[in-house]
Amino acid sequence: MTIVVYHNPQCGTSRNVLEYIRNSGEEPIVIEYLKTGWTKQQLIGLFAAANITVKEALRDKKSPAEELGLLAEDVSNETILNAMVEHPILVNRPIVCSAKGVKLCRPSVEVQALVDGDIGTLS
Repeated sequence: MTIVVYHNPQCGTSRNVLEYIRNSGEEPIVIEYLKTGWTKQQLIGLFAAANITVKEALRDKKSPAEELGLLAEDVSNETILNAMVEHPILVNRPIVCSAKGVKLCRPSVEVQALVDGDIGTLS
């Protein structure tokens, strides 16, 4: 089974998810999205597959979301998506894709539903 992790190595949750996947016996494809960036279509597809809204995927802590005015109730999905493309840090992480589905894996144990085998525990 191929697993893809949209990963930020600076994020503890993202690092935990990557370790969990490796503990299950899988070596995932790791995409450091802060380096590669996003396309609007890619984000729309990932969010739809994960069954989350654009606003649910918006990282509001340790990101420029507030400064950019993205936390107001009346901000459109289109505005948020455009900002996510321009500022990849705005996308909450990690997002994991596998044959079992797509999830925003916060908290990290959410990844268990996407892998075969036991994820074990982290130290």
